[in-house]
Amino acid sequence: MKRFILLLPILMLAGYLSFTASNSNSLVIYSGRSKALVDPIITKFEQETGISVQVKYGGTTQLAVALIEEGQRSPADLFWAQDAGALGAAKKADLLRNLGDHISDGVPSKFKSDAGFWVATSGRARVLAYSSVRVNASNLPTTIFDLADPKWRGRIAWAPTNGSFQSFVTAMQILYGNEKTKEWLLAMKNNGAKNFANNNAILQGIAAGEADLGITNHYYLYRSKAENPNFPVEQTSFEPGDGGNMINVAGIAHLKSSKNHAAAQKFIEFLLSEETQKWFASAVYEYPIRIIDDKQLGIESIMGIAPEIAYEDLDDLEETLKLLREVGLL
Repeated sequence: MKRFILLLPILMLAGYLSFTASNSNSLVIYSGRSKALVDPIITKFEQETGISVQVKYGGTTQLAVALIEEGQRSPADLFWAQDAGALGAAKKADLLRNLGDHISDGVPSKFKSDAGFWVATSGRARVLAYSSVRVNASNLPTTIFDLADPKWRGRIAWAPTNGSFQSFVTAMQILYGNEKTKEWLLAMKNNGAKNFANNNAILQGIAAGEADLGITNHYYLYRSKAENPNFPVEQTSFEPGDGGNMINVAGIAHLKSSKNHAAAQKFIEFLLSEETQKWFASAVYEYPIRIIDDKQLGIESIMGIAPEIAYEDLDDLEETLKLLREVGLL
């Protein structure tokens, strides 16, 4: 993270060189959502509207830091984040423009900023992935804290540098306090938890025998199973209300630095349209924010197992990064 901050001036210059065009028929999006996931829907938007979209892909946390450093000089119109915490951090830095009530009409209040500065686009549940070959499902841990049990020494995969993991740590601090969260992180580290780059790498590592359990997001396994029905990994949830069942949302915000307001609002409306919400469910395997129909349940259908937490409270990104640095995970 420190190295990234030192490189920020270079990255910012590269950003300005890459995103210099600005007109009413173009958009610049900083996307913490990976290209593999969202490029198809961005291309579809371009084809349907004739609006040209330039995307700067990167880790959600890193992009949030970049936006804060760039401030009003940023070339970005929109920030599409993979978690609510980064959106909250951008709001705390006074980077966001109010969306207006009409854009988020029909989105449940818990899935958008109270003050109207961001709106969720899809939902993801944290889950416990496990090897269907080497692990007996009846012996799985039932709480996130059980993962630190010595019987799982060297058998658990996680991704401390990943934005969704960092947002999960923020949620743990809110639910259990900073000290207990720090104790858990250290216990996991001392128990030999293995570091992977991201959620997909965790699943591939479990399949390859590098780990037996992993904490990840739910939709990655569905994608792997779609490609290979015999993929040797399954997943489950912890007991209802446990912090390990955190349900987070990807979301989007309109930046104050934006020069293309109408196009930016059109893109947000496109993401919340019925057609795109169905796409999130069928192509990406995420939970749509809006209930589309009985066959494609919305995010509300799984909220019963999640811990009670307000997404507005996940905005202390710097405190989470500080904690992860303290325990030697960044």
